Amino acid sequence: MKTQVQKKVKRSLPVLFSVLLLVFFPSCEDQLESSYTYQTQVPVFLQVNTFREADIIIEPPKPLDNPGKIYIFGDYLFVSEPGKGIHILDNTDPASPRNLNFINIPGTGDLAINDHILYADNYVDLLAFDISDPQDIKLVKREEDVFPNLYSNEETGTIITFKDTLITSTDPNMMWSSWGRPAIRTDFLAFESMAFASSDASRTGGQNYGQGGSMARFTLLSGHLYTVDDYDLRVFNVEDPTDPHYLKNINLGWGIETIFPFKGNLFIGSMTGMHIYDASNPSDPKKMAVYEHVTSCDPVVVNDTHAFVTLRSGAMCRMGVDELHVLDITDLYKPRLIKSYPMDNPHGLGLLGDYLYLAEGEHGLKSFNVADVLDITNNQLEHLDDFSAIDIIPGPKSLIVIGPDGVCQFDYSDPEKLKKLSCINVSFR
Repeated sequence: MKTQVQKKVKRSLPVLFSVLLLVFFPSCEDQLESSYTYQTQVPVFLQVNTFREADIIIEPPKPLDNPGKIYIFGDYLFVSEPGKGIHILDNTDPASPRNLNFINIPGTGDLAINDHILYADNYVDLLAFDISDPQDIKLVKREEDVFPNLYSNEETGTIITFKDTLITSTDPNMMWSSWGRPAIRTDFLAFESMAFASSDASRTGGQNYGQGGSMARFTLLSGHLYTVDDYDLRVFNVEDPTDPHYLKNINLGWGIETIFPFKGNLFIGSMTGMHIYDASNPSDPKKMAVYEHVTSCDPVVVNDTHAFVTLRSGAMCRMGVDELHVLDITDLYKPRLIKSYPMDNPHGLGLLGDYLYLAEGEHGLKSFNVADVLDITNNQLEHLDDFSAIDIIPGPKSLIVIGPDGVCQFDYSDPEKLKKLSCINVSFR
Protein backbone atom coordinates (compact mmCIF):
# COMPACT_ATOMS: atom_id res chain seq x y z
CA MET A 1 0.00 0.00 0.00
CA LYS A 2 2.84 2.36 0.85
CA THR A 3 4.48 1.83 -2.54
CA GLN A 4 1.23 2.56 -4.38
CA VAL A 5 0.81 5.88 -2.54
CA GLN A 6 4.33 6.97 -3.37
CA LYS A 7 3.77 6.22 -7.05
CA LYS A 8 0.62 8.29 -7.11
CA VAL A 9 2.40 11.21 -5.56
CA LYS A 10 5.23 11.00 -8.03
CA ARG A 11 2.86 10.93 -10.99
CA SER A 12 1.03 14.03 -9.68
CA LEU A 13 4.15 16.15 -9.26
CA PRO A 14 4.53 17.11 -12.96
CA VAL A 15 0.89 18.22 -13.04
CA LEU A 16 1.30 20.27 -9.87
CA PHE A 17 4.51 21.82 -11.18
CA SER A 18 2.76 22.80 -14.42
CA VAL A 19 -0.04 24.51 -12.47
CA LEU A 20 2.51 26.41 -10.38
CA LEU A 21 4.25 27.60 -13.54
CA LEU A 22 0.96 28.95 -14.90
CA VAL A 23 0.16 30.74 -11.65
CA PHE A 24 3.52 32.32 -10.95
CA PHE A 25 4.96 32.65 -14.45
CA PRO A 26 2.07 33.45 -16.80
CA SER A 27 2.98 33.91 -20.43
CA CYS A 28 3.27 37.40 -21.88
CA GLU A 29 0.40 36.66 -24.23
CA ASP A 30 -1.93 36.05 -21.26
CA GLN A 31 -1.11 39.33 -19.46
CA LEU A 32 -4.00 41.72 -20.14
CA GLU A 33 -3.82 45.17 -18.59
CA SER A 34 -7.05 47.18 -18.36
CA SER A 35 -7.16 50.94 -18.33
CA TYR A 36 -9.88 53.10 -16.79
CA THR A 37 -10.99 56.63 -17.58
CA TYR A 38 -11.71 59.02 -14.71
CA GLN A 39 -13.08 62.52 -14.52
CA THR A 40 -11.19 64.78 -12.15
CA GLN A 41 -10.58 68.53 -11.85
CA VAL A 42 -7.38 70.50 -12.30
CA PRO A 43 -6.86 73.93 -10.69
CA VAL A 44 -7.18 77.06 -12.81
CA PHE A 45 -6.11 80.49 -11.55
CA LEU A 46 -8.17 83.49 -12.66
CA GLN A 47 -8.10 87.24 -12.06
CA VAL A 48 -11.42 88.69 -10.89
CA ASN A 49 -11.22 91.57 -13.36
CA THR A 50 -11.31 89.11 -16.26
CA PHE A 51 -14.89 88.06 -15.51
CA ARG A 52 -16.10 91.34 -13.96
CA GLU A 53 -15.18 93.30 -17.04
CA ALA A 54 -16.70 90.76 -19.41
CA ASP A 55 -20.32 91.11 -20.46
CA ILE A 56 -22.84 88.57 -19.22
CA ILE A 57 -24.21 87.26 -22.50
CA ILE A 58 -27.74 86.00 -23.06
CA GLU A 59 -27.33 83.33 -25.69
CA PRO A 60 -29.83 81.51 -27.93
CA PRO A 61 -31.13 78.19 -26.61
CA LYS A 62 -28.58 75.39 -26.51
CA PRO A 63 -28.78 71.67 -25.74
CA LEU A 64 -28.20 70.38 -22.22
CA ASP A 65 -24.67 69.13 -21.74
CA ASN A 66 -24.09 68.64 -18.00
CA PRO A 67 -27.28 69.44 -16.06
CA GLY A 68 -26.73 70.36 -12.43
CA LYS A 69 -29.71 72.05 -10.79
CA ILE A 70 -33.42 72.58 -11.38
CA TYR A 71 -35.59 75.49 -10.30
CA ILE A 72 -39.14 76.50 -11.22
CA PHE A 73 -40.71 79.92 -11.20
CA GLY A 74 -44.20 80.40 -12.61
CA ASP A 75 -44.38 78.72 -16.00
CA TYR A 76 -40.61 78.57 -16.39
CA LEU A 77 -38.09 75.84 -15.68
CA PHE A 78 -34.45 76.74 -15.00
CA VAL A 79 -31.69 74.15 -15.47
CA SER A 80 -28.11 74.96 -14.58
CA GLU A 81 -24.88 73.91 -16.25
CA PRO A 82 -22.40 74.02 -13.34
CA GLY A 83 -19.66 76.56 -14.01
CA LYS A 84 -21.23 77.68 -17.29
CA GLY A 85 -24.71 79.15 -16.96
CA ILE A 86 -28.46 78.62 -16.76
CA HIS A 87 -30.95 77.31 -19.34
CA ILE A 88 -34.42 78.86 -19.34
CA LEU A 89 -37.33 76.79 -20.64
CA ASP A 90 -40.99 77.63 -21.12
CA ASN A 91 -42.71 74.92 -19.08
CA THR A 92 -46.29 76.03 -19.62
CA ASP A 93 -46.94 72.51 -20.89
CA PRO A 94 -44.80 70.04 -18.89
CA ALA A 95 -45.40 67.46 -21.62
CA SER A 96 -43.65 69.72 -24.11
CA PRO A 97 -41.16 72.16 -22.49
CA ARG A 98 -39.66 74.68 -24.90
CA ASN A 99 -36.04 75.84 -24.70
CA LEU A 100 -35.90 79.66 -24.72
CA ASN A 101 -32.36 80.88 -24.03
CA PHE A 102 -29.19 80.47 -21.99
CA ILE A 103 -27.62 82.90 -19.49
CA ASN A 104 -23.85 82.53 -19.83
CA ILE A 105 -22.50 82.85 -16.24
CA PRO A 106 -18.97 81.47 -15.78
CA GLY A 107 -18.35 80.02 -12.34
CA THR A 108 -22.01 79.63 -11.43
CA GLY A 109 -23.38 76.84 -9.27
CA ASP A 110 -26.62 77.97 -7.62
CA LEU A 111 -29.69 80.14 -8.09
CA ALA A 112 -32.87 81.38 -6.49
CA ILE A 113 -35.66 83.63 -7.79
CA ASN A 114 -37.48 86.41 -5.95
CA ASP A 115 -40.21 88.44 -7.68
CA HIS A 116 -38.73 87.99 -11.17
CA ILE A 117 -35.21 88.67 -9.90
CA LEU A 118 -32.85 85.75 -10.38
CA TYR A 119 -29.84 85.47 -8.06
CA ALA A 120 -26.83 83.45 -9.16
CA ASP A 121 -23.20 83.15 -8.13
CA ASN A 122 -20.43 84.27 -10.48
CA TYR A 123 -17.30 82.93 -8.79
CA VAL A 124 -16.89 85.26 -5.78
CA ASP A 125 -19.75 87.63 -6.68
CA LEU A 126 -23.54 87.49 -6.42
CA LEU A 127 -25.46 88.58 -9.53
CA ALA A 128 -29.07 89.75 -9.75
CA PHE A 129 -30.93 89.53 -13.08
CA ASP A 130 -34.30 90.94 -14.05
CA ILE A 131 -36.07 88.04 -15.79
CA SER A 132 -39.55 89.59 -15.96
CA ASP A 133 -39.18 89.27 -19.74
CA PRO A 134 -37.27 86.00 -20.34
CA GLN A 135 -36.53 87.17 -23.85
CA ASP A 136 -34.92 90.38 -22.57
CA ILE A 137 -32.94 89.54 -19.44
CA LYS A 138 -30.92 92.31 -17.76
CA LEU A 139 -28.21 92.28 -15.09
CA VAL A 140 -29.35 94.76 -12.41
CA LYS A 141 -26.70 94.34 -9.71
CA ARG A 142 -23.37 92.73 -8.91
CA GLU A 143 -22.60 92.30 -5.20
CA GLU A 144 -18.84 91.77 -5.10
CA ASP A 145 -16.63 89.54 -2.94
CA VAL A 146 -19.43 87.82 -1.01
CA PHE A 147 -18.11 84.30 -1.64
CA PRO A 148 -14.44 84.83 -0.72
CA ASN A 149 -13.66 81.14 -0.22
CA LEU A 150 -12.56 80.91 -3.86
CA TYR A 151 -9.75 83.43 -3.42
CA SER A 152 -6.21 82.12 -3.51
CA ASN A 153 -4.86 85.66 -3.07
CA GLU A 154 -7.27 88.50 -2.22
CA GLU A 155 -4.58 91.18 -2.51
CA THR A 156 -3.88 90.33 -6.15
CA GLY A 157 -7.51 89.47 -6.90
CA THR A 158 -6.65 85.88 -7.87
CA ILE A 159 -9.21 83.12 -7.45
CA ILE A 160 -8.84 79.40 -7.90
CA THR A 161 -11.37 77.36 -9.77
CA PHE A 162 -11.29 73.87 -11.23
CA LYS A 163 -11.62 72.54 -14.76
CA ASP A 164 -13.06 69.13 -15.58
CA THR A 165 -10.37 66.86 -16.99
CA LEU A 166 -10.29 63.22 -18.08
CA ILE A 167 -7.35 61.06 -17.00
CA THR A 168 -6.50 57.42 -17.68
CA SER A 169 -5.12 54.95 -15.16
CA THR A 170 -4.66 51.19 -14.75
CA ASP A 171 -5.92 51.47 -11.15
CA PRO A 172 -9.62 50.49 -11.12
CA ASN A 173 -10.13 51.94 -7.64
CA MET A 174 -8.41 55.31 -7.85
CA MET A 175 -10.61 57.88 -6.10
CA TRP A 176 -8.37 60.89 -5.55
CA SER A 177 -6.24 62.66 -8.09
CA SER A 178 -2.88 64.28 -7.38
CA TRP A 179 -4.71 67.63 -7.11
CA GLY A 180 -6.89 66.43 -4.22
CA ARG A 181 -10.18 66.45 -6.14
CA PRO A 182 -12.26 63.28 -6.61
CA ALA A 183 -11.30 61.14 -9.60
CA ILE A 184 -14.48 59.28 -10.54
CA ARG A 185 -14.81 56.47 -13.08
CA THR A 186 -16.73 57.75 -16.08
CA ASP A 187 -18.46 54.37 -16.38
CA PHE A 188 -19.91 54.96 -12.89
CA LEU A 189 -22.54 57.51 -11.95
CA ALA A 190 -20.81 60.75 -11.06
CA PHE A 191 -23.15 63.50 -10.02
CA GLU A 192 -21.83 64.80 -6.69
CA SER A 193 -22.23 68.45 -7.60
CA MET A 194 -23.98 71.36 -5.93
CA ALA A 195 -27.75 71.73 -5.89
CA PHE A 196 -30.46 74.26 -5.31
CA ALA A 197 -32.76 75.28 -2.53
CA SER A 198 -36.43 74.63 -2.10
CA SER A 199 -38.78 77.35 -0.96
CA ASP A 200 -41.21 76.45 1.83
CA ALA A 201 -43.84 78.67 0.27
CA SER A 202 -44.27 80.30 -3.11
CA ARG A 203 -45.15 83.59 -1.49
CA THR A 204 -43.64 84.89 1.76
CA GLY A 205 -43.80 88.38 3.23
CA GLY A 206 -45.31 89.81 0.04
CA GLN A 207 -42.55 88.38 -2.13
CA ASN A 208 -43.01 85.67 -4.74
CA TYR A 209 -40.35 82.95 -4.55
CA GLY A 210 -39.52 80.10 -6.88
CA GLN A 211 -39.08 76.46 -5.96
CA GLY A 212 -36.02 74.26 -6.24
CA GLY A 213 -34.74 70.85 -5.25
CA SER A 214 -33.69 69.41 -1.91
CA MET A 215 -29.92 69.41 -2.47
CA ALA A 216 -29.85 73.11 -1.74
CA ARG A 217 -27.20 75.79 -1.37
CA PHE A 218 -29.37 78.87 -2.06
CA THR A 219 -32.78 79.57 -0.57
CA LEU A 220 -35.15 82.46 0.15
CA LEU A 221 -37.12 83.18 3.33
CA SER A 222 -38.72 86.32 4.78
CA GLY A 223 -37.09 88.82 2.46
CA HIS A 224 -33.65 87.27 2.84
CA LEU A 225 -31.40 85.10 0.71
CA TYR A 226 -29.41 82.37 2.49
CA THR A 227 -26.50 80.56 0.91
CA VAL A 228 -24.22 77.82 2.19
CA ASP A 229 -20.81 76.60 1.15
CA ASP A 230 -18.62 73.92 2.72
CA TYR A 231 -18.24 75.86 5.98
CA ASP A 232 -20.52 78.89 6.19
CA LEU A 233 -24.05 80.25 6.09
CA ARG A 234 -24.25 83.69 4.42
CA VAL A 235 -27.15 86.07 4.89
CA PHE A 236 -28.33 88.68 2.34
CA ASN A 237 -31.12 91.22 2.64
CA VAL A 238 -33.32 91.08 -0.48
CA GLU A 239 -36.35 93.00 0.78
CA ASP A 240 -35.75 95.11 -2.30
CA PRO A 241 -35.31 92.21 -4.74
CA THR A 242 -33.28 94.30 -7.19
CA ASP A 243 -30.80 95.39 -4.50
CA PRO A 244 -29.40 92.37 -2.65
CA HIS A 245 -26.79 93.26 -0.07
CA TYR A 246 -24.63 91.06 2.10
CA LEU A 247 -25.28 91.14 5.86
CA LYS A 248 -23.23 88.55 7.67
CA ASN A 249 -21.47 85.20 7.72
CA ILE A 250 -22.14 82.38 10.22
CA ASN A 251 -19.57 79.60 10.51
CA LEU A 252 -21.21 76.16 10.67
CA GLY A 253 -18.20 73.87 10.87
CA TRP A 254 -17.28 71.70 7.90
CA GLY A 255 -18.92 69.55 5.25
CA ILE A 256 -21.99 71.78 4.84
CA GLU A 257 -24.06 70.69 1.84
CA THR A 258 -27.71 71.73 1.68
CA ILE A 259 -30.27 74.19 3.06
CA PHE A 260 -34.05 73.85 3.31
CA PRO A 261 -36.46 76.46 4.75
CA PHE A 262 -39.68 75.64 6.56
CA LYS A 263 -41.97 77.95 8.54
CA GLY A 264 -39.35 80.43 9.69
CA ASN A 265 -36.60 77.89 10.28
CA LEU A 266 -33.58 76.73 8.28
CA PHE A 267 -32.64 73.05 8.10
CA ILE A 268 -29.04 72.68 6.98
CA GLY A 269 -27.63 69.34 5.89
CA SER A 270 -23.97 68.50 6.40
CA MET A 271 -21.76 65.44 6.00
CA THR A 272 -22.00 64.86 9.75
CA GLY A 273 -25.53 65.90 10.62
CA MET A 274 -28.44 68.33 10.33
CA HIS A 275 -28.32 71.86 11.79
CA ILE A 276 -31.53 73.69 12.71
CA TYR A 277 -31.55 77.51 12.81
CA ASP A 278 -34.29 79.84 13.98
CA ALA A 279 -34.73 82.54 11.31
CA SER A 280 -37.62 84.38 12.98
CA ASN A 281 -35.21 87.30 13.01
CA PRO A 282 -34.26 86.73 9.36
CA SER A 283 -31.14 88.92 9.39
CA ASP A 284 -29.67 87.06 12.38
CA PRO A 285 -30.44 83.30 12.41
CA LYS A 286 -29.75 81.50 15.69
CA LYS A 287 -28.73 77.87 16.17
CA MET A 288 -31.37 75.68 17.79
CA ALA A 289 -29.92 72.17 17.53
CA VAL A 290 -27.67 69.78 15.64
CA TYR A 291 -28.56 66.17 14.88
CA GLU A 292 -25.36 64.18 14.32
CA HIS A 293 -24.88 61.03 12.24
CA VAL A 294 -22.06 59.11 10.59
CA THR A 295 -20.17 60.88 7.82
CA SER A 296 -22.41 60.78 4.73
CA CYS A 297 -23.79 63.10 2.09
CA ASP A 298 -27.00 64.58 3.45
CA PRO A 299 -30.00 66.48 1.97
CA VAL A 300 -33.15 67.00 4.07
CA VAL A 301 -36.85 67.87 3.68
CA VAL A 302 -39.34 68.46 6.50
CA ASN A 303 -42.98 68.85 7.44
CA ASP A 304 -44.59 69.99 10.69
CA THR A 305 -43.57 66.93 12.69
CA HIS A 306 -40.80 65.07 10.90
CA ALA A 307 -37.55 65.56 9.01
CA PHE A 308 -36.57 63.10 6.28
CA VAL A 309 -32.82 62.88 5.82
CA THR A 310 -31.00 60.82 3.21
CA LEU A 311 -27.50 59.53 3.95
CA ARG A 312 -25.46 58.10 1.12
CA SER A 313 -22.05 56.79 0.27
CA GLY A 314 -20.15 58.14 -2.69
CA ALA A 315 -16.97 59.81 -3.95
CA MET A 316 -17.30 62.73 -1.54
CA CYS A 317 -18.55 60.62 1.38
CA ARG A 318 -16.59 57.40 1.21
CA MET A 319 -17.35 56.43 4.82
CA GLY A 320 -21.06 56.92 4.31
CA VAL A 321 -24.05 54.64 4.59
CA ASP A 322 -27.10 54.39 2.33
CA GLU A 323 -30.12 55.10 4.50
CA LEU A 324 -33.23 57.20 4.98
CA HIS A 325 -33.47 58.66 8.49
CA VAL A 326 -36.77 59.88 9.94
CA LEU A 327 -36.51 62.37 12.80
CA ASP A 328 -39.13 63.62 15.23
CA ILE A 329 -38.84 67.45 15.16
CA THR A 330 -41.86 68.36 17.28
CA ASP A 331 -39.25 69.87 19.62
CA LEU A 332 -36.87 71.70 17.30
CA TYR A 333 -34.31 72.01 20.06
CA LYS A 334 -34.22 68.22 20.47
CA PRO A 335 -34.52 66.45 17.11
CA ARG A 336 -34.76 62.71 17.70
CA LEU A 337 -34.13 59.80 15.33
CA ILE A 338 -37.12 57.48 15.39
CA LYS A 339 -36.25 55.08 12.57
CA SER A 340 -33.78 54.48 9.74
CA TYR A 341 -34.40 52.55 6.53
CA PRO A 342 -31.80 50.97 4.22
CA MET A 343 -31.75 52.39 0.70
CA ASP A 344 -29.70 51.79 -2.46
CA ASN A 345 -27.90 55.14 -2.85
CA PRO A 346 -30.33 57.94 -1.89
CA HIS A 347 -29.71 61.48 -3.13
CA GLY A 348 -32.35 64.23 -3.26
CA LEU A 349 -35.94 63.85 -2.14
CA GLY A 350 -39.26 65.64 -2.34
CA LEU A 351 -42.20 65.65 0.05
CA LEU A 352 -45.82 66.51 -0.70
CA GLY A 353 -48.42 65.67 1.91
CA ASP A 354 -48.12 62.00 2.83
CA TYR A 355 -46.00 61.17 -0.22
CA LEU A 356 -42.21 61.06 -0.34
CA TYR A 357 -40.32 60.86 -3.64
CA LEU A 358 -36.75 59.66 -3.36
CA ALA A 359 -33.96 59.86 -5.97
CA GLU A 360 -31.80 56.72 -5.76
CA GLY A 361 -28.99 57.78 -8.11
CA GLU A 362 -28.31 55.12 -10.75
CA HIS A 363 -31.00 52.97 -9.09
CA GLY A 364 -33.78 55.31 -10.25
CA LEU A 365 -36.76 56.86 -8.46
CA LYS A 366 -38.83 55.51 -5.56
CA SER A 367 -42.09 56.74 -4.07
CA PHE A 368 -43.54 56.04 -0.62
CA ASN A 369 -46.60 56.74 1.45
CA VAL A 370 -45.13 58.09 4.68
CA ALA A 371 -48.32 58.62 6.67
CA ASP A 372 -46.96 55.92 8.99
CA VAL A 373 -43.32 56.93 9.47
CA LEU A 374 -42.63 53.69 11.36
CA ASP A 375 -43.54 51.52 8.39
CA ILE A 376 -42.22 53.31 5.31
CA THR A 377 -40.55 50.27 3.73
CA ASN A 378 -43.83 48.37 3.56
CA ASN A 379 -45.55 51.37 2.00
CA GLN A 380 -43.35 51.75 -1.06
CA LEU A 381 -45.55 52.61 -4.04
CA GLU A 382 -43.27 52.47 -7.07
CA HIS A 383 -39.66 51.95 -8.11
CA LEU A 384 -38.80 53.29 -11.57
CA ASP A 385 -35.33 51.99 -12.32
CA ASP A 386 -34.89 52.71 -16.03
CA PHE A 387 -33.14 56.08 -15.49
CA SER A 388 -30.84 57.83 -13.02
CA ALA A 389 -32.33 60.32 -10.54
CA ILE A 390 -30.43 62.86 -8.45
CA ASP A 391 -32.90 65.50 -7.28
CA ILE A 392 -36.63 66.17 -7.31
CA ILE A 393 -39.12 69.06 -7.25
CA PRO A 394 -42.77 68.24 -6.49
CA GLY A 395 -44.03 71.18 -8.54
CA PRO A 396 -47.58 72.51 -8.98
CA LYS A 397 -47.88 71.00 -12.47
CA SER A 398 -45.54 68.03 -12.43
CA LEU A 399 -42.96 66.04 -10.52
CA ILE A 400 -39.62 67.19 -11.93
CA VAL A 401 -36.66 64.80 -11.70
CA ILE A 402 -33.08 65.61 -12.71
CA GLY A 403 -30.22 63.23 -13.30
CA PRO A 404 -26.97 63.00 -15.27
CA ASP A 405 -28.86 62.13 -18.44
CA GLY A 406 -31.32 65.03 -18.34
CA VAL A 407 -34.59 66.26 -16.84
CA CYS A 408 -37.85 64.29 -16.82
CA GLN A 409 -41.33 65.32 -15.73
CA PHE A 410 -44.14 63.12 -14.43
CA ASP A 411 -47.85 63.55 -13.90
CA TYR A 412 -48.35 62.66 -10.22
CA SER A 413 -51.98 63.60 -9.84
CA ASP A 414 -52.33 59.93 -8.89
CA PRO A 415 -49.41 59.70 -6.42
CA GLU A 416 -49.48 55.91 -6.56
CA LYS A 417 -48.95 55.75 -10.33
CA LEU A 418 -46.51 58.16 -11.95
CA LYS A 419 -47.02 58.91 -15.63
CA LYS A 420 -44.08 60.20 -17.65
CA LEU A 421 -44.84 63.44 -19.49
CA SER A 422 -41.54 64.44 -21.06
CA CYS A 423 -37.75 64.13 -20.89
CA ILE A 424 -35.07 66.60 -21.97
CA ASN A 425 -31.96 64.56 -22.61
CA VAL A 426 -28.36 65.75 -22.56
CA SER A 427 -26.79 66.50 -25.94
CA PHE A 428 -24.31 63.64 -25.56
CA ARG A 429 -23.13 61.31 -22.85
